[in-house]
Amino acid sequence: MTDRFRGEGIHKVDGKGRVSIPVLFRRVLESGDPDWTEGLNPNAVIVYGGITQKYLEVYTQKAINEVDSKISHLPRGSKERRALEHIFNGQALPTQPDESGRLVIPLRLREKVGITNEAHFSATGDTFQIWSPESSYEQAKSIENWLTEQGNDFDPLVLLSSGSNKDIKEKMD
Repeated sequence: MTDRFRGEGIHKVDGKGRVSIPVLFRRVLESGDPDWTEGLNPNAVIVYGGITQKYLEVYTQKAINEVDSKISHLPRGSKERRALEHIFNGQALPTQPDESGRLVIPLRLREKVGITNEAHFSATGDTFQIWSPESSYEQAKSIENWLTEQGNDFDPLVLLSSGSNKDIKEKMD
């Protein structure tokens, strides 16, 4: 099994907010849940974030445990810890796919990110994001525009050694 999400796709959302998780994503959710065994549904966590976040980020149990561990090492009561606890605990929803591999996205979360009858799934390594197709298109366009600005001979792999993640994010914004 693999521990990385890869790929993307658009899936129908029914009136109850059920959407089929891509099959390859389901396998990663299973391998990322230490308590999962055949016949059980894997645990996951949807982090929906604050008012500016335009997508839902789904963490495997292993990935969210890593985040929780890093948060717990911050000084109790610090601004950074409180902010991260707010996002990853307060603005998060534990979930499981149903027996058919569907995720139920509550109405308030669908409304928050603009999901109606379709959802765009996008792999991001050890998590995946769920967007409205329109917002996902805008995000992808922004990234593609930035890559185009780097020139025809630009190799994206240089980003792996070009400095801190903050520097890279600033370049892309």
